[in-house]
Amino acid sequence: IEREHRIMEALGPTDVPVPAMRVFCDDPEVIGTPFFIMDHVAGRVFQDPALPGMIPPERRATFRDIAHTLARLHSVDWMSAGLGDFGKHSGYAERQVRLWTRQYEAAKPDPIADMDALIEWLPRNQPDDDLTTIAHGDYRPGNLILHPSEPRVVAVLDWELSTLGHPLCDLAYNCLPYYMPEEAGALSGLGGHDLKALGIPVEDEFIADYCAASGRNRPENWHFFVAFSFFRLASISQGVYARALNGN
Repeated sequence: IEREHRIMEALGPTDVPVPAMRVFCDDPEVIGTPFFIMDHVAGRVFQDPALPGMIPPERRATFRDIAHTLARLHSVDWMSAGLGDFGKHSGYAERQVRLWTRQYEAAKPDPIADMDALIEWLPRNQPDDDLTTIAHGDYRPGNLILHPSEPRVVAVLDWELSTLGHPLCDLAYNCLPYYMPEEAGALSGLGGHDLKALGIPVEDEFIADYCAASGRNRPENWHFFVAFSFFRLASISQGVYARALNGN
């Protein structure tokens, strides 16, 4: 709660769309836990990345604005925003691989060969560059509010995993639906959809939109960030499964 309030308050004066923060209270005597109050933001939230109900030009424009919004986040001067101590300034990918390896190892009931292979592969293929920006940590359509009628993002929500980190981890995580099947429950993706008919850009086009807005070149080590994003998601899912087995 404290981190979510802090990052959204810091981003308020920037061009990253977040709800206005009104009050933060860390006195547990008030409602039993720390809390904050923020403005209500009217709009639409889509858990399905195929954006059902939109016409093709709206989908194309929406995907472009999703990419541009992420680029704006990664362009924020985090030192000037007062976030110099919001996370470590380097080594994000290496730390994240170690963290989610530990989380997975602590939660697995049985060996999974593919996960073991990634645990070996990821440390050997980490990026040479060590970029640091504000990293949202869970940037996807379900955590965005879109304008009630226009194809643009009006608020980015759910900052509980935010920190200082490598921007391409956010970009790759947002691109995971391109690799996921259409019917996968809460993890439904874009696989099987006719993207051209829907007006949805293919992955390369989406990355190009982000790179044009951020001033970055298309990453040469893109496969690492996609593999890591799947590994992290699998580790999180393994933890949920382990808690279910324990009756939680």
